[in-house]
Amino acid sequence: MTEKKSIWESAGKAGLVLGGISIAYMLLTMLTGKLAGSGPAFLLGLVNVLLWVAKLAACIYLMRYFILKFAADDPTVDNARAFRFGTLTALLSALLYSAFYLAYVSFIAPDTFEEAISALTDNPLLDSNSIAAIEEMIPRMPTISFFVNLIWCWLFGTVLAAIFSRNISSSNPFIDEQ
Repeated sequence: MTEKKSIWESAGKAGLVLGGISIAYMLLTMLTGKLAGSGPAFLLGLVNVLLWVAKLAACIYLMRYFILKFAADDPTVDNARAFRFGTLTALLSALLYSAFYLAYVSFIAPDTFEEAISALTDNPLLDSNSIAAIEEMIPRMPTISFFVNLIWCWLFGTVLAAIFSRNISSSNPFIDEQ
């Protein structure tokens, strides 16, 4: 039981950090979006690209760091446990980020999807049936985006966990026999 508690506790802390970085990135890009009228569009676009690269690099580095730290803290950790830890970290981080995004589009900026859809209605390639179908989806978009974000972030983190946990070896040579 302490092994599961240890994995959950460590993964919770790591997931909080990784989810917090993604939330901070989202807030910063929203802030730069609000500043869009006050500066050159190219410069704001460049800032957003640099923020995205920094977020991606930080998340990759921190996932590696947390997996290696988890393995270093317990000499019995093998590839499978390190992978489980990384997958759980990815799930908790994705859950935190997705929940924040759901709250944002539901309560803080509920017109987010309506603004995006209004840009599509000007498209001459869409007929009235397509536009009506898209407009019917607007009330469900916060829920859909929650699950899409959750699945995407969890899968990305799981791939990172698979990559970074593959070379973790336990210092116990008899770990497979236990």
